[in-house]
Amino acid sequence: LQTFPVPEQNVRILERQLYTGSADLTWLLFDGGMRKGYRQQAQGAIDAARAEVRRTDLEITDSVTRLYFGAVLARQLRQLGDDTLARMEVTLELTESMFKNGSERVNKTDYLDNQVMVETIRSMVALLAKNEAAAEAALAYTMGLPWNTSVRPSAEEIPFQPFTGDLNELVAKAYEFNPDWARLEAGLRALDGAVTTERSGYYPKIAFTGQLRRWWNGQDTGLATPANRAGWSIGAGAEIPIFNGFLTKNKVAEAIARLSRLKEEKILLREGIGLQLRDLFLSLDAATKAYQASSRAMKAAQENRELTARAYQNELIETEKVIRAQLFESFMSAQHFKTRYDLLSVESSLTLVVGKEMESRWNAKP
Repeated sequence: LQTFPVPEQNVRILERQLYTGSADLTWLLFDGGMRKGYRQQAQGAIDAARAEVRRTDLEITDSVTRLYFGAVLARQLRQLGDDTLARMEVTLELTESMFKNGSERVNKTDYLDNQVMVETIRSMVALLAKNEAAAEAALAYTMGLPWNTSVRPSAEEIPFQPFTGDLNELVAKAYEFNPDWARLEAGLRALDGAVTTERSGYYPKIAFTGQLRRWWNGQDTGLATPANRAGWSIGAGAEIPIFNGFLTKNKVAEAIARLSRLKEEKILLREGIGLQLRDLFLSLDAATKAYQASSRAMKAAQENRELTARAYQNELIETEKVIRAQLFESFMSAQHFKTRYDLLSVESSLTLVVGKEMESRWNAKP
């Protein structure tokens, strides 16, 4: 045998600069319902968030409605105070004239009592004016305007719209539009998806795999042959659960327990919505009757004040009666305005609980 000595040498098989790129693909062919469960959880969370946004919108609408007509009520009461003060001042001038002219029915104590009442009403009117300004500022603040801004409502009075709906219909509407009910339904769907996801742990997962690879080098010999620079592969893989210490079993039990608890809360919410609507329905009926009664009482008080004022001008009654008639008219008018606001407040609460404006259930009347 002949020996050929080869001297030590540096053989270059690649350039120093090497660029590589690859793309891997894994596609689940079977996952035991894992992806379906995740989709249900994600969609349930989105629906719950939308229900929460809707509840916030309804609460803002309820707050603005109450403050808007609260400002209208404050303005009505201030106007009522101004009118009462003007009538009492006229009565005071008439009392002073009758006292100085030597009337037998009017004396100095009557005049002084009338004067005390006028000044008392004057101080009350100042308080009512402050309440009106505060109500307009609160309305502006609720609307997101600066603190030094006031909003004057365009409405001159609080509207009255008698309700003609049915309690069972209200409850059915609430189950359809109430945001709390919608959020609970979304939570049930999300937890049902969680159960499906956890149960997928019992099943194997089968996936299709693929790979593309490519690298670039300035050399085309050695390792940088065309066969080495590019290639691809496809295959299939499986992940089979054998034993995980009963982890999947307990996760499924936990998810089922959460789902069962929320189902029990659904029963409580169903009864709570029904009971709340029943209370509002009864309050609405009582407020409607109180409104109608206060309206009749206000008209009677106005008529009594007019008759008493004419009788007092003819010196047919005492000063005390005319003062009492004017104060009683103001009291009944204020009570009527407040009753109308209470009725509208109940209607706003009803809309908040139902989750939808029930415009078709009210018959608008002038």
